[in-house]
Amino acid sequence: MNSDKQSVASTGFVNRKRKPRVGTILLIVALHILGLYGLAKAFAPDMTATVERTVVSAFTVTVTAPEEETPVTEPEPDEGAQGDPGLKATPKPVTAPTSPIKTRETPAPRASSTGAANTSGARDQGDGTGADGSGLGTGSGRDGGGTGGVAATKPQHVSGRINNARDYPVPPGGRDARRGTEVIVRVIVGVNGRASNCSVYKPSPDPEADRITCQLVVDRLGFKPAQDAQGNPVAAPFYWRQRWF
Repeated sequence: MNSDKQSVASTGFVNRKRKPRVGTILLIVALHILGLYGLAKAFAPDMTATVERTVVSAFTVTVTAPEEETPVTEPEPDEGAQGDPGLKATPKPVTAPTSPIKTRETPAPRASSTGAANTSGARDQGDGTGADGSGLGTGSGRDGGGTGGVAATKPQHVSGRINNARDYPVPPGGRDARRGTEVIVRVIVGVNGRASNCSVYKPSPDPEADRITCQLVVDRLGFKPAQDAQGNPVAAPFYWRQRWF
């Protein structure tokens, strides 16, 4: 106290010691730390990087964002889409009414006649198919077992002849080329005994000789006509064989 007073008396001011402030102290400490950090980063960058990662990871807070709910949207109907099917119609059972009218059963008609199975003619006698008379024939008016109009005998050659040497021309290879061959022609012998409608039934190697044979049979030969069972002349076929020797 006395010293303070002496100081004041000599200088005219009072010397009081002030207490340092907290903020000033913190500022000084921070400046020292920054200075040390700058020196360490300049001379030991790897160590400072490791320290930074450690400090940052200590203060890192992982924040998980809530999952966003996906809005559910109902599909819009297509303008041309098919509509929902309607209910299936089920028909009601229908029972046909019973007819009050009773129908009569019509009996089958009776057979027109009865008789033996072997009777087919217009008369009830005999087994034939003719329209008149009795017997076993197929004629329509005569008795007997004949067939009527069918030849019972064959035509017979009675006149005319064909000469191998004079009636045929000499073939290109000579007569020996035709020797040993034959031709068969077919004609129809009428009731007058004349032949007609000649055709080659079995040809020879010489078509020209076959043609000449047909012409000679029709023009030159005469026949006795065939006869039926009653002796009547009827037309019938005849086969003429011409051989060359």
